[in-house]
Amino acid sequence: MGSVAPFLIFFVAAAIAGLTRGWLRSIVLLATPIVGAANLYLMAPDASLQVPLLEFTLELIRIDRLSLLFGYLFHLAAFLAIVYALHLRDRTQHVASTLYAGSALGAVFAGDLITLFVFWELLALTSVFLILARGTRRAYRAAMRYLVIQVLSGVILLAGAVIHFRATGSIAFEFIGLKPLGSGLEGVASWLILLAIGIKCAFPFLHNWLTDAYPEATPTGTVFLSAFTTKVAVYALARAYPGTELLIYAGATMAMFPIFFAVIENDLRRVLAYSLINQVGFMVCGIGIGTALALNGAVSHAFNDVVFKGLLFMSMGAVLYRTGRINGSELGGLYKTMPVTTALCLVGAASISAFPLFSGFVSKSMVMVAALDEGYPVIWLALLFASAGVFHHAGIKIPYFTFFAHDSGLRPKEAPPNMLLAMGLGAAICIFNGAYPWVLYSMLPFAVDYQPYTDAHVMTQVQLLFFSALAFVWLQLTGLYPPELRGLNIDAEWSYRKALPAVARRITALAAGVRDVVLGRGYTAARRLIAGLYRTHGPEGAMARTRPSGYMAMWMTVLLSAFLLLSFI
Repeated sequence: MGSVAPFLIFFVAAAIAGLTRGWLRSIVLLATPIVGAANLYLMAPDASLQVPLLEFTLELIRIDRLSLLFGYLFHLAAFLAIVYALHLRDRTQHVASTLYAGSALGAVFAGDLITLFVFWELLALTSVFLILARGTRRAYRAAMRYLVIQVLSGVILLAGAVIHFRATGSIAFEFIGLKPLGSGLEGVASWLILLAIGIKCAFPFLHNWLTDAYPEATPTGTVFLSAFTTKVAVYALARAYPGTELLIYAGATMAMFPIFFAVIENDLRRVLAYSLINQVGFMVCGIGIGTALALNGAVSHAFNDVVFKGLLFMSMGAVLYRTGRINGSELGGLYKTMPVTTALCLVGAASISAFPLFSGFVSKSMVMVAALDEGYPVIWLALLFASAGVFHHAGIKIPYFTFFAHDSGLRPKEAPPNMLLAMGLGAAICIFNGAYPWVLYSMLPFAVDYQPYTDAHVMTQVQLLFFSALAFVWLQLTGLYPPELRGLNIDAEWSYRKALPAVARRITALAAGVRDVVLGRGYTAARRLIAGLYRTHGPEGAMARTRPSGYMAMWMTVLLSAFLLLSFI
């Protein structure tokens, strides 16, 4: 087997990148995912690397078909993102992004919960610099909120791992399954670990770190962010919780609710952040169904999503880089001077919308077919609605308001060559996976017996896309489509960005009032006590007056007489 752990190659490269500059650093960064992929290819299919630590045995490398697919995916994503970021001269971003990709690889190949926890936290610590690098006040605040939530996820994971070890005597990262809370420590551990994964997976009500932080990252940083954190969580779910029915409903909810926020959102990178949750919902739903077809669909869709969502984030990053703007209300007409970016963005839009011959078409449908096969018709309808919605907000809204719609008067240059190259490679992969899905299918965890290009599937999808586009046109012509307005839409994060601070202010004011009352009354009582002591012990007090010596002799005589009288009695 290859003698180098996959994450170690990226960590060493990050150290070298921090010490070099210019073309030398670019060569190191470009070579890292290529060397890493070759190292992974040379490893044995069942390779394992175990390291003793105290009473535990840590498994730093555990390779099977599931981890191997995500390993190749992360090397591919890192290569595309590195090419996209080659124009940067920012050492912090280069080092942080390389460490971030290495941390994702470490988590994917971790064979035990302790190793997983270490890389789980490294994902948070390394990725936060890609948000801070934006240098704005909003980015700083979003980064701090992001870091708190991500570290909290790690703490919950560690708590679950400790309780799981106490209950089972094992720290192996394998199938855990969701157990009733009443089943003892093992049930508590299974819920804690699921909660930790759910935070990183952007479960409903746990998702706002994503829509809050990703749009505030740098143009290149968002591309890295979109590829790794949520996909590590999807991998962890597929490893530990396949067939968990709760995930079916959680995934369907994730696929649907972001649509409504994405439609009214003005910041186009935030639209894509909501769309990212929408797509992860399909994966979570497939993992919950748990059959071979559903798991293959979830994993293949994760692979395709990294590429086409990365392509869309790249196109929006290029627009932000060239114009300094990303709100739909401030853009439009850019196809005139950015035609290549426009065309590549349209490929990403077609892929995420599951057009035939594009990558989304051959993976998303596997989950939907599995839902029908396993007797979940309502879930199938929910996913069908979500498919129409994603075409509405990501397939149409993103390219329309950015490159067409009204003419904003902006005439920026075309994206830099390295950005165009990265987008071109991503677009080519989207088309290749859509036209020749059997290459991707051959890498999936289970043998694939699925034909995406059937007459029924093609006709159903074409009709869905046609009527969704018709609805968009009708809403535009009638003026019913929500306008692109300046402002920040807040959903469940209202609880900790608005409600909790308001409650904290109320509690602080109440505590201050109580403090003033207590201190005021205490001060008054203290003053009265001091005044009383002053009256008796002060310079003019009774205890401070001088007496003639005869008084003392008299009192000593009285006391002695009393003592003698008592002694005789």
